Amino acid sequence: MAPRNLLNLEDAHKTFGRDPIFNGVSLGVAAGERIGVVGRNGGGKSTLLKVMAGLEPADSGRVTRATSLQLGVLSQVARFTPDQSIADFVLGDRDEHDWASEARSREVLDALLGGYDAPRLARVMGQLSGGEQRRVQLAHLLLQNLDLLLLDEPTNHLDVEAVDWLARHLRSRPTLSVVVVTHDRWFLDEVSDRMWEVVDGRVEEYDGGYSAFVLAKAERERQSSVEQQRRSNLIRKELAWLRRGPPARTSKPKFRIDAANALISGEPPPRNQVELLAFAGARLGKTVFETHDVSLAFGDRLLLDHLTWDVGPGDRLGVIGVNGAGKTSLVRLLLGLQQPSAGRVVKGVTVKPAYLSQHLEELDPTWRVLEAVEQVAQRVELSKGRELSATQLCERLGFGGDAQWTPVGDLSGGERRRLQLTRLLMGGPNVLVLDEPTNDFDVETLTALEDLLDSFGGTLLVISHDRYFLERVCDRFVGLMGDGAVRDLPGGLEQYLELTHVGQARQPPVAARAARAESPPGRSVDGSAAGATASKTARLDERAQRKELVRLERLITRIDQKESDLHRVMSENATDHVRVSELNEQLREVISEKVEAEEAWLALSVDAE
Repeated sequence: MAPRNLLNLEDAHKTFGRDPIFNGVSLGVAAGERIGVVGRNGGGKSTLLKVMAGLEPADSGRVTRATSLQLGVLSQVARFTPDQSIADFVLGDRDEHDWASEARSREVLDALLGGYDAPRLARVMGQLSGGEQRRVQLAHLLLQNLDLLLLDEPTNHLDVEAVDWLARHLRSRPTLSVVVVTHDRWFLDEVSDRMWEVVDGRVEEYDGGYSAFVLAKAERERQSSVEQQRRSNLIRKELAWLRRGPPARTSKPKFRIDAANALISGEPPPRNQVELLAFAGARLGKTVFETHDVSLAFGDRLLLDHLTWDVGPGDRLGVIGVNGAGKTSLVRLLLGLQQPSAGRVVKGVTVKPAYLSQHLEELDPTWRVLEAVEQVAQRVELSKGRELSATQLCERLGFGGDAQWTPVGDLSGGERRRLQLTRLLMGGPNVLVLDEPTNDFDVETLTALEDLLDSFGGTLLVISHDRYFLERVCDRFVGLMGDGAVRDLPGGLEQYLELTHVGQARQPPVAARAARAESPPGRSVDGSAAGATASKTARLDERAQRKELVRLERLITRIDQKESDLHRVMSENATDHVRVSELNEQLREVISEKVEAEEAWLALSVDAE
């Protein structure tokens, strides 16, 4: 039986001023569906959700909702009474014994609010930060028995652990339909089984999560050839990145593995690491940042405890940790913006850093965008032989054509952040430090930024809760675990989650202990032999997995050729029934062999991730 239809838009139109936000859109949401929504900032994603929820009317067309539909909306602007307590907002008039006896209620409150003790729930909404208000609003929705949940940027202000928990929580509720607008592509891949792209007043629909969306869009562009070459190249760079794993780890791949291989196999790596490393070494020498027995404390809180650590030329380093662990303090310490409580920090004499902080730089509001960029420089060299003019860099980061002549005072928060980043890059730094660079960026801008960073010939340090962005641009990861140390994470974010309480919660206690025992600590800050041995073993295992993956990919290619040859011979002998029967038997064996190889490739890819 077909799932119940919950909500429909039929020939819906919505216009602000002279510009149509969407024009003649028809779509629907069925029970149990998980839909991710992407598109440029200002393209109409949030407006689409508001029209679906009935918070704004469509100018024309029809919006229908199922009878007795239980609908919840997470908007970007929280609505609450300032003197209302968290308990009243989240739990309403429910008795404590009622919600406290429910495992789901305790799990939600623990994951999003850090607990459910009386003093915590007694805090009033007006005293909470924006991030805390967001978590409270999300907890309020997840504790309700809803049919459909509309989420607008739910991962904003959530750390890596909370995003991971939210994805698992939504997957654990198969009857709940979800429509989510977010730039967090990892979250989209984990949660969504369909994608909507809001573009030019239309809504294009795709099967699968974000990885499947990239594959399908690349195939559409190859077949159509009407898209601009620049956008096509960006999709190709995304494909090269996806070869490293996301299509394999999605829980419900909508493309056959052989079709995905055909799309991806010919794409080069997204960046030439050897060339970039050589160029970075020439620009920076041997020393970038070194910490020698450094401690950093704020009052009674010890963020760094006798840390000896170094960042080298060409390192592309992701810094992860819970909120308040000291990530921003660590990079400010390296840049000399903060002094250690003890020890010393060495900065290389050739280091020319640029720092994108979480706070916007104040610019003259009368300047035009291009003028603000040209105030820094006319041209910039990103890596050997790769130069961009101010105009070209503006275009790469979303300020094309007339947008370059927009006064700075008229820019939105996201556009100002893009301008700040453009000015930093225009200064020609050889060390780039990005603190939450993905805030307020749409998926298309993030893709363009990733493409740009592929050409950056220097040292890159990134603090971000955007898991996809981190894995896309960084080659190494370190974690601040709250114990005053900086730990190398050769296993990336998965290893980090295993080392935190989130990773342990996903496994039985025995499995969690085994994972910790087997998890390679990598290059530890004290240079221990045990850490180096474990790291070497991990590298050997990864190399063996990669070799086996390559072998299986070559095998699948050979089987594909066999299958194609058999179809050709069968066509040539179509009138010889005996011969066709023999060939058909051979074809069945080849297809069976192909299925086994594809399943082995998929299992090994998931295991490698």
